[in-house]
Amino acid sequence: MDIKKKAKAELESRVRKVENLIAEKGVGSSYLSRAKRVQRNINLAIAVGGIITIAGLAAWALNRRDEDER
Repeated sequence: MDIKKKAKAELESRVRKVENLIAEKGVGSSYLSRAKRVQRNINLAIAVGGIITIAGLAAWALNRRDEDER
């Protein structure tokens, strides 16, 4: 059983290496890298927008609570 697991792990490793090579140097690799950059930028924009929204809501809630106490 141990030999089966080792063989399977080795085959999966080699397949990943081949897939990475194709992704880096294959047809459409420039489009893939561009898509990864765009996806990263979109994710960063969503994260920053979420943080700003949460900070704005917190400030609004604190300000509203201060007004209610007066």
